[in-house]
Amino acid sequence: MVLPVLVAVTLGLVWLLALAATQARVVDAAREVARALARDEPRGAALELGRRIAPEGSQFLVEQSGSTVQVRVTSSVRGPGGLFGFVPRVDVDAEAVAAREPR
Repeated sequence: MVLPVLVAVTLGLVWLLALAATQARVVDAAREVARALARDEPRGAALELGRRIAPEGSQFLVEQSGSTVQVRVTSSVRGPGGLFGFVPRVDVDAEAVAAREPR
C-alpha cells in the first residue's frame, strides 16, 4: 500500500520540478531577448536567441518604448497525466525590462 503512494508522490514532485525548470527557462529567455534588443541587436536575431533558450512553443511579446525594451515570454506545461490527470495545463510567463544602451 505504501509503494503506490510513494510512486504517486514522486511523480508529482518530478512534474513540479519540470514546471520549475520551465519557469527558469522562460525567465532566462525574456532576460536575454530584452538585453539583446537593448544593445540594439536586430529583432530577428534577438528572438532567435530567445527561442533557443525558451521551451518549444513559447510565445514572445516585445514592446519598445522610448528608452526601454519590455519582453514577455509565455509557455505552457502539460499536466502530468495518469493519476494526476485532473491537473490542467499550466501557463508560465516571465517579463523582463531593459534600458536601451546609448549608441
